[in-house]
Amino acid sequence: MGQPQKSLTDEQQIIALCSILQTLREEDDVDVLISSTISYIEKYFDYSLIWIALYDRVKHTLLGRGGVTPNRDTSFLRQRVVLSPGDILEQVVIEQGPLGVVDLRKEARASTWQKFGIKFNIQGTIFWPIRHKDRFLGLLLLGSERWGYLLPGDSKTRLTIILGALGAVLYQKEIDSQQQQSKRPEKELLKLLENIRSLNNLDQRLKAVVEATHKFIFPSRTNIYWFERQGRYFWCRMSNHLAHLGHNYGLHQPAAGMTVQELSELYYALSVNELVLIGDARSSLKSHFTVKLLQRLRVRSLLAAPIIWQKDLLGFLAVEDHEPRIWTEADKNFVQGAAGIVSLVAPIDNMESTIKQIQDDTHLTSQVAQAIYYKHEFNGIIRTCATKLLERLAANRFLLLLYDSDQNNYQIIYQNQPQNRRLLIFPLDELTEVDISLFNSATTALEVEKLDEDLRFLNWQPLLLEHGVRSLLICNCNQGHTPNALLLITHETHRTWSNLEKELLWVVGQQIGVVVHQWQLQTENDQQQKVLYGIQQCLRALEQSEQSSTTDIKEKYLEHTVLEQIAYILDCPLVLMLSWSSGQTYAEIIELSTDHKFEIAKDVQISIQSEALIQWALSQNSYLGFTVDDLPPETRKWLNGSGIGQILIMALRTTTIYEPTAVVVIADHRPRKWSHINLNAMETLVTQLAWSRRQQQITQLLEPANNQLQQLNWYKHSRLEEIHRTTALLLEQIHNLGIPSNDLTRTRYQLLLQQLDQTNASMNGLLNLEQWQLHKSVETMPISSLLKRSLERVETVLEQHKLWVGVHGLGQSGAEPEIVSTSSFLPGIQTSSYPSSMAISGDIVKIELILHELLMFACQRSQSGGRIDIWCRRLDEQLLELSITDNGLIEPQLLAELHHTTSKDVLKLSVLKKPPGLHLRICQNLMQELGGELYVYQLPDSRVVSRLLLPLAAKSC
Repeated sequence: MGQPQKSLTDEQQIIALCSILQTLREEDDVDVLISSTISYIEKYFDYSLIWIALYDRVKHTLLGRGGVTPNRDTSFLRQRVVLSPGDILEQVVIEQGPLGVVDLRKEARASTWQKFGIKFNIQGTIFWPIRHKDRFLGLLLLGSERWGYLLPGDSKTRLTIILGALGAVLYQKEIDSQQQQSKRPEKELLKLLENIRSLNNLDQRLKAVVEATHKFIFPSRTNIYWFERQGRYFWCRMSNHLAHLGHNYGLHQPAAGMTVQELSELYYALSVNELVLIGDARSSLKSHFTVKLLQRLRVRSLLAAPIIWQKDLLGFLAVEDHEPRIWTEADKNFVQGAAGIVSLVAPIDNMESTIKQIQDDTHLTSQVAQAIYYKHEFNGIIRTCATKLLERLAANRFLLLLYDSDQNNYQIIYQNQPQNRRLLIFPLDELTEVDISLFNSATTALEVEKLDEDLRFLNWQPLLLEHGVRSLLICNCNQGHTPNALLLITHETHRTWSNLEKELLWVVGQQIGVVVHQWQLQTENDQQQKVLYGIQQCLRALEQSEQSSTTDIKEKYLEHTVLEQIAYILDCPLVLMLSWSSGQTYAEIIELSTDHKFEIAKDVQISIQSEALIQWALSQNSYLGFTVDDLPPETRKWLNGSGIGQILIMALRTTTIYEPTAVVVIADHRPRKWSHINLNAMETLVTQLAWSRRQQQITQLLEPANNQLQQLNWYKHSRLEEIHRTTALLLEQIHNLGIPSNDLTRTRYQLLLQQLDQTNASMNGLLNLEQWQLHKSVETMPISSLLKRSLERVETVLEQHKLWVGVHGLGQSGAEPEIVSTSSFLPGIQTSSYPSSMAISGDIVKIELILHELLMFACQRSQSGGRIDIWCRRLDEQLLELSITDNGLIEPQLLAELHHTTSKDVLKLSVLKKPPGLHLRICQNLMQELGGELYVYQLPDSRVVSRLLLPLAAKSC
């Protein structure tokens, strides 16, 4: 409910309002202004409790300046009220708006005034802010014994006008006072610098800074906290209420030390050179951490400035207050300036030790540089370097990592640690893309203060944490490139390192990177020299094997040499080869062993089809690696060396169409890892052995056949010469005897004699032109004549098998009758009834032999009483198709191999190596040389077709 007002006319109220406003404009004394305002409110507003308080921004309090109480005792109204979080008075200060309470006696958020209300029965209460330009200047409290806090419209308006005028005057007074009493931080900082110049040591200078800061800001206490990197904690080195806190003294006072974990957000803010500000309900840190920090320091306001030298956090200057404060710009500037002065004077205290440390660091880096030029002394130099570096950085382990592309991980190639620490023998996984990008962009060593909480190097954390690593420094030894070599410094506690230490590790890492690169180049060069030597030895072995007269000796010598070079290049104790020939069931073992722990059982028969090593190798296009644990029990019966751990296998493969006839098996100890360069060299040697071995096997196979064919050709040619000589002699004798007198006998005699002369003449051409190679002539013959002569040559076979022969298409007419004939038809096949104008061109003798071979093949595979059809068809102006079909049986493998147009493996068993397949293959090749084609295939109705494409003779004009 609203509060009743004293009965006044409108004119009286206006006159009274003008009077108080004039007083507020003209009066300079703040006490008079406040008393005049209280008198006006008491006279013209019916409230039993009136209180006006002014706001102290620095101490965040309200200072009572007077008022009216029911018992007229104003001593209570002069007290200082500290604003607490959640207090209704602080709410008015923050919100700067009126706030009403219907019953002050029940308002727990105003504990001080609640007791007053209960004592004097104050119920309806209004808290009205006195403000100007968004600045809170004070507070008016109006309390009534009646319930409710609403004001009538005209009363609210008059009160707003009066308090607005009062706020404007108080604001101007405060501005004038600040201008008169404003602090000059630059002046005080200059005095501090002048004072510090005459002091002798760092502790005296720190004390002077603390005293000057405390005097300028006047907080509850002023401290300088120093940062200890190795333990990652801050200790109070100097304070205004302690005369002097030395380092040793601080170590014996745990309460004076605070860990980085306790001050995490404060630490990270200071590390990036940020001023930390907490006070007057404002904080530069997160709210939950602000509360935790204030509780730890037991204060309510804090102003902290970092002390940084060369980007390293040395500590911080802290101004602390037990009450909430609003830190002014002068406070902030002075604290930052004082902290900057400490940053300048702190290194001077250790100047001599710093110079000596720089000299030691220079000597250390020069020692590593020497290793670049004296690689034979590298182990000793790197050992000395690692020891000094661990001592310099106060670390536990020195690790040099090198990326192994074969294993896709980082191997520890050198490490140094205290004698009571175990060596690290595990590899580290490859880095993630995020970690690699960090290294690529880094220009100094990367620092991980808390490995168990850091998000970098996550895939390394489990192993490193397991072995006691809690913090680390790491740098890429090849700046701007993929991190192949890494230098790692670790510690067993959470700690940090200075930028100078990071730069030292960076310089040492870059120099070590050059040495490691030289290592890699030398290692690669040695491996390449080894591979080159192995290949040279194999080539020499191939050359020497060619000079050997015995084929078996050639092959064995070459195989043994290649296996020996594989063992030399891979530096492995066992290399063997499982060898076999086409058609064999069991493989032969060719072994090269240099260690009795790798000896194998040689008296075991190894089945090609069931041996796992052979089948695994044949299923791969390259090499295959595995451990001895993967072998089946059957293989372990003969590959039973106790030292065998890692195994490599590879088939002797040339091309996909040629079947391998050997598998190389390589074995070594279990921890053995195979490098890419060695594996590539092994693959090259095995492939070369496959080709050389195949070439020797082909030579071994073809040389006897070639010798036999040469002997056979010489023998047959000699026999033909003798037959030709004998025939010529007989013909000469016949001619000498003369011609018989009988006419009929004389006619027949002359015909036979003419045929003998023609035969003898054709034999003369064969002997003179085709002794060691075929001679192709060009002749023309009607197709009907060719068929007649070919059928006459197989007449006897047709009669024996009782076969029917049908010739179709000689006339090339659509209604040509079919000619079905037995032997009775043969003498007159070419008659005037069935003329044919088709003639073929080419070597007629060879074409006739091919046609004879096809007819003989058809007769031999046909059943008695069967039928053979010969079809003639002109394909175009150049080619004639001649097809022989029959219902005989033929091997599917023969058809498949005849149809296969690619080159065949001469080492593989084939039906084309003996008749009739051999004869058909010869006919196919010969037909291609004569400009035609020969195909043998089977129709869906199971008939076999021998299809000849013959060149047609050109038509005469």
